[in-house]
Amino acid sequence: MGPDVRRTSRPRALEPSRSGTKTRRLEDSTKLLRKNLLRWYERNKRRLPWRSDPAPYRVWVSEIMLQQTQVRTVLPYFERFLARFPDVGSLAAASEQEVLAEWAGLGYYGRARNIHRAAQKIAGEFGGVFPSTPGEWLSLPGIGEYTAGAILSIAFNQPHPVVDGNVRRVMSRLTGLMEPPRESRFWELAAAWVPRDRPSDFNQALMELGALVCLPSGPRCGDCPVASMCAARKLGIQEKIPMRAMPRKAQSVDLVVLAIQHRGSILVSSGTPAPYIPGPFCLPSLILRPDQTPEQGAKALLRRLGLSTSRMKKSLIIRHSITFRRIRGHVFAAKIPAAAVPSGRWVSFTDAERLLTSSLFRKALVAH
Repeated sequence: MGPDVRRTSRPRALEPSRSGTKTRRLEDSTKLLRKNLLRWYERNKRRLPWRSDPAPYRVWVSEIMLQQTQVRTVLPYFERFLARFPDVGSLAAASEQEVLAEWAGLGYYGRARNIHRAAQKIAGEFGGVFPSTPGEWLSLPGIGEYTAGAILSIAFNQPHPVVDGNVRRVMSRLTGLMEPPRESRFWELAAAWVPRDRPSDFNQALMELGALVCLPSGPRCGDCPVASMCAARKLGIQEKIPMRAMPRKAQSVDLVVLAIQHRGSILVSSGTPAPYIPGPFCLPSLILRPDQTPEQGAKALLRRLGLSTSRMKKSLIIRHSITFRRIRGHVFAAKIPAAAVPSGRWVSFTDAERLLTSSLFRKALVAH
């Protein structure tokens, strides 16, 4: 029977302890961990715009954008967003539609709505001054324990721990955890590691290590500044830690979209047919039931709008992905003589491009 990795492989010196000898070992190992990691970070950190100027507003925007999104994807959006909304006041004063338009394509649109509502709260309740305590940050929409700790440590240089996916992976490998412990254990360990003098650099170094070296697969152990302290590497099980979660199964969605024209204008409706499709406006659309054909769905939607189906024709199929959903949009075009529509408004194609947040509907505008 092989060794019980969970019992024998953890270097206890990396874990908080209250006994005298173990406490000294913890302090010595933690000092070495900090020293090696900070030295590596100084030489290898990526040049990122929120690092060159870690003002609270810039750090906050970057942290929200980086939730479930890779750095290389975020970079162009961050630059455009900051150019459009250079400070919390301009973000708070914008409409939700304007914020969503700048966020379009980045996904997870609840983040955009939360950052807008949080900006309004900072501008109003906090008088435009950024909070400087965990409780204040946690009172804002879209802010959890990780984001609060990241902002306070990176922008304010306060010694708060951070635990994200990269940090969990580094911790799991360093301590040889084959199975994840309770979440609070990661936070206890992070709190024990973060130094009081350089929390901003240390937390970023820990996350950077996970992003650049301690990769989910194919970890670059030869480049790791703390490889000598890694229990997983000593046992050759770094590829097995942490255990892989099963990926979420893709979900197929069929959607009917109507491109209805009248004298050079196109009809837009308020809202979207599903909460995961962003924006305050859409082209008239509905999610098909499993027993509905696209033609049946299009006719039902036209009847809902009080319009005749006689001039409708199927124009194209568009494909679009939102997180794990794979959307197939069946676009039907129609030109109608009557301008009165109970639900919706007529706009120019130029205005439609501006109003439609989701590129799903902008793709359908060619159907005319």
